[in-house]
Amino acid sequence: MLTKSEMLNKLVSATGLKKKDITNVLDAQNDLLAKVLKKEKKYKLQGLGIFSVRNRKARMARNPQTGAMVKVPAKTVIRFRVSKDLKTKVLSK
Repeated sequence: MLTKSEMLNKLVSATGLKKKDITNVLDAQNDLLAKVLKKEKKYKLQGLGIFSVRNRKARMARNPQTGAMVKVPAKTVIRFRVSKDLKTKVLSK
C-alpha cells in the first residue's frame, strides 16, 4: 500500500514541485470533496471515478459467530465508483 508520504515523494519527483505545494493541493482537494459531497451528494474526478453519498436502509443480518439475527440500523455512507478509464489501465495485461 502506498502511504501519503510515499505518494508525496513520487509526486515531487514526477512534477518538480515542492512537497509543501503538493500537500496544500491535496489537502484543498480533500476539503473540496467533503464540501461538495455534503452539499451536492456527488463528486466526479475525471479519469478517476465518482464519489457519491448514499443512504442505506435498516436491515436484518446474521451474526457470523453466533448465528443470531441482529438489526443493522440505517446509515449514510460514501461510495466510490471507479472510472472505465482507470479500470482499463489497472486491469489490462
